[in-house]
Amino acid sequence: MIDDAEWPSEWLRGVLAVCVLRVLADGPTYGYAIAATLADRGLGPVKGGTLYPLLKRLEDAGWVVTEWRAGDGGPGRKYYAMTDAGHDELRRSAALWDAFATVTSTIVADGASRPSRTEEELV
Repeated sequence: MIDDAEWPSEWLRGVLAVCVLRVLADGPTYGYAIAATLADRGLGPVKGGTLYPLLKRLEDAGWVVTEWRAGDGGPGRKYYAMTDAGHDELRRSAALWDAFATVTSTIVADGASRPSRTEEELV
């Protein structure tokens, strides 16, 4: 793993939903804790402006439900929990992502081992 990596935003957009579902598979939690878990696992910081709209889309899809819980001496928090359909989607998405990552890793590794071609060689 690369320490303090800042992943390209287009990569994060592609994988964030499956990563959030994976965090939620461990049990209900709230947004800040989801972001902290993703950061701790190496994904890097996920901004609220990215995370909360995604959680809303997951809820709209029926993969996540929400519940407000009273805070311990502070404000309440909105907790997110996966539905059965969310667990199904996680299995489906994780399998697809694994296959996609294998294909792209093979392409990238193959390209890295070959000498670069000049423009004349490509035509």
